[in-house]
Amino acid sequence: MKHWAFVVAVVMLLSTWGSLQMLSQAEPALPKKPFAEFPLTISTRWQGKELGLQQDVLDVLKLTDYMMRIYVPVAPGSSGALQRTGPPLHLYVGFYQSQRTGATYHSPKNCLPGAGWQFVEAEPATVIAPGNREVTINKVMIQKGLDKQVVLYWYQDRGRVVASEYWAKAYLIWDAMTMNRTDGALVRISVPVAGSVEEAYRQAFVFLQDAWPLLDEYLPDDRLPT
Repeated sequence: MKHWAFVVAVVMLLSTWGSLQMLSQAEPALPKKPFAEFPLTISTRWQGKELGLQQDVLDVLKLTDYMMRIYVPVAPGSSGALQRTGPPLHLYVGFYQSQRTGATYHSPKNCLPGAGWQFVEAEPATVIAPGNREVTINKVMIQKGLDKQVVLYWYQDRGRVVASEYWAKAYLIWDAMTMNRTDGALVRISVPVAGSVEEAYRQAFVFLQDAWPLLDEYLPDDRLPT
């Protein structure tokens, strides 16, 4: 079964590459707010800072725009000053204006094991996105040695929220043909497990609901280019 899954994945990737080469044409540069302007303070409950990525990683990813942030949950203490209330989490968003030339997001199923993390649990999760949309994202727990993290991730492509990388590739071909667009992004939220796994997931989902309305302002929607 694993052998056939691998064969199917390879065929789909080759088909995607071939189709995009055949459909190659000038693609419109859609207006987008730069991630450098994404708020460092979110919903008064999160204080963040930009970490950035090393140049050798950027050379491999070939991103159009990205952010790699750390956000700390905070609340007013007895003195009124903000105090940390839990472990920090990481927000990564990698955006590609066009994926026709081979520059595309890397699936966490590949890049995380490559960094030494093993998938312990993985399942889809249904959440409510802005606009009261019910969408499906990925909910996973990873481990490296004694360290554990919970991760929420999805692909946000041309207004769609997609959990499966295979469906993301299929939509990529369709939208290249019908919209002349191949822009898209990988969104990933990671929380270290400091206490229980359930508490780490709770923190991740709270941050998701706080940050998602803002994130939508920084990614192109499903409108046709003019």
